[in-house]
Amino acid sequence: MSHVIRPAGPSGSKLTLNTDGERHTVQNILSVATLGLGLVAFVAGLSPAAHVIASWAGAIGFFGGLYSQYISATTPERSLNVVGIVASFVGAAFGVYHGGFMP
Repeated sequence: MSHVIRPAGPSGSKLTLNTDGERHTVQNILSVATLGLGLVAFVAGLSPAAHVIASWAGAIGFFGGLYSQYISATTPERSLNVVGIVASFVGAAFGVYHGGFMP
């Protein structure tokens, strides 16, 4: 009964977006890009001087994230997309509040 207590697979967890065993290069790149743009937009949105960067990065991250969510194949990709979409939206909202898309 020792096999019941301990999992049979290799120990440790791997950080991967391909939980179905297939490669999803485009989906993975879009998911990571959405998260990156969301973080840039959110951080830039906290500074009133960076309102242009926050607005554009947020808008691109938001709409790119929606497309990435549409074509995503695995749950970890969808999780990154949702976090990136929310961060992009909040960053864009801060950017628009501080001055908008134009300097």
